[in-house]
Amino acid sequence: MSLDDLPDLVADPVAYYRRLSEDTFAPTLNAQGAWNAHEQHMAPVSGLLAHCLSRREHRDDLALARVTFEILGLIPALPTTITVRTVRPGRTIELVEAVAVAGGREVVRASAWRLARTDTAGVAGGLPEALPAVADGTSIDPSGWWPGGYIASLRLRHTDDRTPGRGQAWISTDLVVVADEPVAPAAAFVCLVDTANGMNTRLDPREWLFPNVDLSIHFYREPHGGPGHWVGFDTLVTIGEAGVGLTSTTLHDESGPVGRAEQILTVRPMPRPEDAHSPG
Repeated sequence: MSLDDLPDLVADPVAYYRRLSEDTFAPTLNAQGAWNAHEQHMAPVSGLLAHCLSRREHRDDLALARVTFEILGLIPALPTTITVRTVRPGRTIELVEAVAVAGGREVVRASAWRLARTDTAGVAGGLPEALPAVADGTSIDPSGWWPGGYIASLRLRHTDDRTPGRGQAWISTDLVVVADEPVAPAAAFVCLVDTANGMNTRLDPREWLFPNVDLSIHFYREPHGGPGHWVGFDTLVTIGEAGVGLTSTTLHDESGPVGRAEQILTVRPMPRPEDAHSPG
């Protein structure tokens, strides 16, 4: 099946996904990607995977400390099946893995470390400075430079001092990850993190392709997340000299910094129309 043969995504006022069965979910128009109209954006896919990971043998005494996503190719806008397994069970440390399959192939692999909650308030330190308040940012419509249903589902506020590849921003949504079921705050927060690669771009997305092939998130505090909550980004984009870039972000909720995200990028010029018909 080619991308042109994929069915159109259905608009939904509530959610990024609707559950079809115990392990399969239908993406809505809100999950639509920015690079291609017939793909899913990695942000809601990562939120869906985080949701399924959080439900795997859930324990209140363990916190999501790190989750890494390996993006195995274009994620078609088709029903997506998630399988989850515990790789390393433990009393204080667990490693859990989830795999997303769409269109008959694996599209994303995720692994998550869950660590024991302990009281370390007396020794806490080293935190970055908090972002300026959400209300101090300038409201911008991200659909002005990025297409797709996922981007259209967001509210965005930027600080006024941003420059190409460097800046601070807040984003929020009123949508839930999966309709009609509770979603852990950390999973709802993760659902918006992949957006960091598009919020303070160093390159013009009309002239360059720079998709990330992974996303790794480290939390030192459990974030507040869910409909109406704001996710803050303090982002630096670095482009190397041989087609590889890196988007590095300190993550915040409205109470302060919560962790970091890293995304490795494959960088190349946007193909010209005539290149599609050239030999080789």
